[in-house]
Amino acid sequence: MNFGEIADKTVADLGCGCGVLAIGAAMLGASAVTGFDIDEDALAVCRDNLEELDLNDSVHLVRIDVNELLKEDCRWKDSFDTVILNPPFGTKNNQGADLKFLQAAGELSKGAVYSLHKTATRKHLLRKATALGLTGEVLAELRYDLPKTYNFHKKDSVDVHVDFIRFVKKSC
Repeated sequence: MNFGEIADKTVADLGCGCGVLAIGAAMLGASAVTGFDIDEDALAVCRDNLEELDLNDSVHLVRIDVNELLKEDCRWKDSFDTVILNPPFGTKNNQGADLKFLQAAGELSKGAVYSLHKTATRKHLLRKATALGLTGEVLAELRYDLPKTYNFHKKDSVDVHVDFIRFVKKSC
């Protein structure tokens, strides 16, 4: 399944972290890629990864809080053909973060949004997406091995069922 929404398109990676999705978009031929993240340490790792792959000129990085992207005067509103993201799952200490990232992605995109979300939240997420003016289609159901990262994680790792979802604005 190919929707033609990466190659020769402007792409934003929202919450880019170490840059995996931004790098993938650049390697798939995006005309321009911008990675957004609030975490300077993550952006430093992303810069190192871009340098190692000789993609420094292919991805522009911006340090910013997702809340800034939701402001009415955001300069990136409707600036990207496609937005890709692997947001915080919005559970435990990050409750609602996934929806905030999805809302920002919808604001930045003039086309499609591709996002990863916990399968267990699918019905809730799709309902909230509708309220944000987006329609979503689950393209794939995945299993992700999540290593223990936070203090509240009790196991060394856990398999998390994740949906890969394509969203578009209702007017698209």
